[in-house]
Amino acid sequence: MNTLQDQVAVITGSSRGIGAAIAKAFALEGARVVLHGRDQSALHAVQSHIERLGGRAVSLVGDVMRPDALDALREYAEQQYGPIDVLVANAGGNVTPPGPLESVSEDAWHAAIDGNLTATFLTIKSVLPGMKARRSGVIITISSAAARRPHPASPIPYAAAKAGIQILTQDVAAQAGPYNIRVNCIAPETILTERNRTQIPDPLQLQLADVHPLKRLGVPDDVAQAAVFLASPASAWITGVVLDVAGGAVMSV
Repeated sequence: MNTLQDQVAVITGSSRGIGAAIAKAFALEGARVVLHGRDQSALHAVQSHIERLGGRAVSLVGDVMRPDALDALREYAEQQYGPIDVLVANAGGNVTPPGPLESVSEDAWHAAIDGNLTATFLTIKSVLPGMKARRSGVIITISSAAARRPHPASPIPYAAAKAGIQILTQDVAAQAGPYNIRVNCIAPETILTERNRTQIPDPLQLQLADVHPLKRLGVPDDVAQAAVFLASPASAWITGVVLDVAGGAVMSV
């Protein structure tokens, strides 16, 4: 299991959930992992877990909405392990409940756009110049099934922000391709993170699973394994794609 042997991988939002799963999967594949998030104790728990499994990881507390904090993350990764080979811009989330557009406050709109789309933009902006200078690198962004299909119960600000991440990813892929940099996006459907397991009642989990052709909800490792593939040489001729990790609930044509 050395698909990512000695690759330096930075994963934002990796204190728990999907980000933590990606970090653990990368470490098991031999990567030197740099964890990043706002919860120091949670980051240390993930780091300790990776180290117990024999992996290599360090962590840094920071805010992806601050360019200086992202520059500090890049510098920290370089000091600890060397230039960044793989960036996973995972930090983000949804705090807006579903509802009609006219019920969405401006604050909620800006929070969703800033916390997802702007955070991804700033994260890539900090790391991309170094990758271009080295003419090598992989960038993975995280969207959502909410951005892949319209739905009357969609959390509109979150869906719009995640849709923006998709076109941002593809534009960067087109610009960075000549520098031997691959940029791809993962769009998960409902994933049973620790938070979702507590917030989604068991009967509703069963109902949601039933609308997926694979008849189950996703788990964080489903997304993590997709990220391993996109970070690895196995996907060497893939860039600018949005990969639906959705149990068949989203089917592109």
